Amino acid sequence: MSSTMQTGAPGDADAAEQRSGGSRLAAVRVPLAVLGAVVVAIALVYAVGGRDAGLVTQSIVTGLLLGGVYALVSIGLTLIFGVLGIVNFAQGSMLSLSMFLVYSLVTSVGLPVYVATLVAIPLMFLFGVLVQSLLLNRLTATGNHDGPLLVTLGLSLLIVNVLLMVYGGRPLRVPGSVSGSVTVLGAIASYERLIAFAGALLVAVLVTLLLRRTSFGLSIRAVSSNTQGAALVGVNVRRVYALTFGIGAACVAVAGGLLAPILSLTPSVGEQFTILAFVIVVLGGLGSVTGATVGGLVIGLVQTVGALYLPGTGSLVLVFAVFVLVLFFRPQGMFGAAR
Repeated sequence: MSSTMQTGAPGDADAAEQRSGGSRLAAVRVPLAVLGAVVVAIALVYAVGGRDAGLVTQSIVTGLLLGGVYALVSIGLTLIFGVLGIVNFAQGSMLSLSMFLVYSLVTSVGLPVYVATLVAIPLMFLFGVLVQSLLLNRLTATGNHDGPLLVTLGLSLLIVNVLLMVYGGRPLRVPGSVSGSVTVLGAIASYERLIAFAGALLVAVLVTLLLRRTSFGLSIRAVSSNTQGAALVGVNVRRVYALTFGIGAACVAVAGGLLAPILSLTPSVGEQFTILAFVIVVLGGLGSVTGATVGGLVIGLVQTVGALYLPGTGSLVLVFAVFVLVLFFRPQGMFGAAR
């Protein structure tokens, strides 16, 4: 029997290593396949698509900048959804709240829009911490999945209606601090959209460094992987939940501040991003900041280039087709870990 166990152990180790290697290979292969498919599709549009090359280039540049905006909105959601397991229906209304907060700081206090964004970030962080601590922690700790969903839905309705009472329903504008545009490969891109794109990349890098290079990031990843195990080794799970929701809300504040000069403000302005943000988070992989960033760029490209052939909301058909295809081959998303 001893001989059998000794000869079996290396085989088990080899099998485990092969499974691990196969998992790593799949984790690289699927994102590359998706990106490769997007590149091939764009090349075909240029070659045989029957559209003017300048128009295609403009669509690609616009799609990348739009994808950066989508990624910016999705980064906070992927933390909340991936770590806490909460379907945060208040994500869009929190975006609206942050945009109106920036609007008030600009119009009432006289701050430049990007300085107002820096002020809004800690305020929204505190708002997120309070929401999780006072409303959601008890439900999350008991494993209740319906409660947080209903609470965030109610919170969303509350935020929208309070904004409607305070600011009214008439569209408002936030005066931007910069104006003008730049030509990129023959396509026109406004400075405000370029700043929003750069902000999305910066937030993605900072959140990734937080998760991978800090002890608190280690606690977040531990809670995300195994809540009970993390609690057994001394991690304060409730604190991690509260701070994670706060970080997600702070990311929304960045998105709101960078989007405020671009969009017309209404109490429901953030709702247009809610469904696509969930699509991007699931497509990229729950809890993956890289996945949210890449997913946002892919969805932005598919939407704008697809609009050359399916104008209006027709391009969303292609977006959801890509979403279904990726999840068919990789249910955990492009950068998600198998569970």
